[in-house]
Amino acid sequence: MKILVTGGLGFIGSHTVVELQNQGFEVIIIDNLSNTSLNVLDGIAAITGINTAFEKLDLRDKEKVQDFFKRHRDISGVIHFAASKAVGESVENPLLYYENNINTLVYLLQELQQKTEASFIFSSSCTVYGQAEKMPITEDASIQIAMSPYGNTKQIGEEIIIDTAKVTHINAILLRYFNPIGAHPSAEIGELPIGVPQNLVPFITQTGIGLRQELSVYGGDYPTPDGTAVRDYIHVVDLAKAHVIALKRLLDKKNLAKVETFNLGTGTGSSVLEVIHAFEKVSGQKLPYKIVARREGDITSAYANTDKANTILGWKAQSTLEEAMESAWKWEQKIRNK
Repeated sequence: MKILVTGGLGFIGSHTVVELQNQGFEVIIIDNLSNTSLNVLDGIAAITGINTAFEKLDLRDKEKVQDFFKRHRDISGVIHFAASKAVGESVENPLLYYENNINTLVYLLQELQQKTEASFIFSSSCTVYGQAEKMPITEDASIQIAMSPYGNTKQIGEEIIIDTAKVTHINAILLRYFNPIGAHPSAEIGELPIGVPQNLVPFITQTGIGLRQELSVYGGDYPTPDGTAVRDYIHVVDLAKAHVIALKRLLDKKNLAKVETFNLGTGTGSSVLEVIHAFEKVSGQKLPYKIVARREGDITSAYANTDKANTILGWKAQSTLEEAMESAWKWEQKIRNK
């Protein structure tokens, strides 16, 4: 079966491509290379031995999306990662996020609705919960007002998919994941943001390698045990495997509703300082950091109740925080030739 992975050269996308190929799927990747590079294709090939089909395409170009689907009528499923994903940047440039995250989703669904059958996996986020009232967060938690335009695009995206599935042959699974970190154990692929990292772990590893002078910890006065924000950090390989399981569920017609929703996390919250200490332990070095003001759009705490994914999908995160940090550090060292 041929599976389209949009944003397939990105951090989570590339790891998911590997897991799809490990399970025998034929994959075609679309990516506009806005936050990645073609070198990732070589990394995927080094792991799987497969030269993955790739097209450079910006999904904001509706005519090119239409042309792509005319040329690839045999696509059985789509895993949609292509989106802008930084909370802080979305606050500064909301229209970029609404155009890139909403328009692209609409154009994809417009093509899929013409099919007699279509399976769609959506890369959603725990940001749809805003600051949840209760921890850990279940899928039944109320959707709070989004704390950022990024979070809002994920809320709107889910609503668009639900409304579309009601009147088409599209079946979908919304995967709300928490904070993906780490890298493939081979160190052939990992997180490689262009410019200054927006996420915590690559900023930590870049500081550890000497690329950044100091890590800024946004907020030391949160109502948490050590004053820093708490998140649920999940190894990217565990996350990638969940996408394959979810896709198979749709292809095998085991879904119990047109649209299903699952949280993907470890079920454990870790503070920013705990992540720093985990890095220090696996790297054997102290990390220079300072506490600075909170960042607009950030919430205090978010970690998952994963019972639904554990029970229904038969999926469970396997890697510890330290294992994830160790893989991220191994990847950082490899790409800097250290």
